[in-house]
Amino acid sequence: MLGPGQTINALITTDQQTGKYSMSVGPYMSARNVTFQEISSVGYFQYSGSTSNNFPLSAPLPSFNDTLVIKTVMDGLRSLGPVKVPREIDTNLFITIGLNVQKCTSKTPSQNCKGSHGGVMAASMNNVSFIRPNISLLEAYYKKINGHFTEDFPSFPQKVYDFVNQAPNDIPSDTQSTIGTRTKVLEYGSRVQIILQDTGTVTTENHPIHLHGHNFYVVGYGTGNYKPEAASFNLVDPPYLNTIGVPAGGWAAIRFTANNPGVWFMHCHMELHLSWGLSVVLIVKNGQGILEALPRPPADQPRC
Repeated sequence: MLGPGQTINALITTDQQTGKYSMSVGPYMSARNVTFQEISSVGYFQYSGSTSNNFPLSAPLPSFNDTLVIKTVMDGLRSLGPVKVPREIDTNLFITIGLNVQKCTSKTPSQNCKGSHGGVMAASMNNVSFIRPNISLLEAYYKKINGHFTEDFPSFPQKVYDFVNQAPNDIPSDTQSTIGTRTKVLEYGSRVQIILQDTGTVTTENHPIHLHGHNFYVVGYGTGNYKPEAASFNLVDPPYLNTIGVPAGGWAAIRFTANNPGVWFMHCHMELHLSWGLSVVLIVKNGQGILEALPRPPADQPRC
């Protein structure tokens, strides 16, 4: 399964008899009561020397909401061999992700407040809906321009509940998130673990979470609420990705070393969710020496 914006290297071994072979692709939709385009595509491989003009029928696709198939795909993802996964962790983050509802403040609610219970749809990480400022955060950070962001993104959700099964989705005030441009600062070279927990506020859903500036190892994932005592991690040959589809009603654990100084966006790759605030910024501080520090802006940097 590939989420929006996700890439993967696939090795195709052409060791079959000369002929034509099909490959089918279909949509996956994990959210409840959401309309989408259920359109499938078919591609073909044709060996040199094949004379047949008949294309084989495409292989049958699973149902569009078959989460078990998605888990089976994840079970099969591995690196080519043992890798250097961070074993000791310096920074632990537990981040809830999902949709929520804000109170309606519009003077025309019938037009602008079409979320559940007459509210406004939003999205958040750890109950914080990210607001993009009107200035480059990298520029604000590098030039120490105050007033555009804070460094207080919580390492743990501000509201704790049964994230998957008993999310507060009845009263808009219970599902509201705070808003702000809140960032999390990481020391250079720190070994980071992030638990990404899907929530059932409004609906559980497979969210493709993408991190700029770093790749990461997906060391674990599962259904339901994350429980450290029951979680099983692969610290030998986990897949190395920059986007992970967090299981619907489940969790994913990623690890990486923060060795790329800068201001890095981590967000859901569903554009609507991104616009609603399902994102956060990680700031990786400079290390020691010129090779571990942000370079100076180029002299010919374009100005807005």
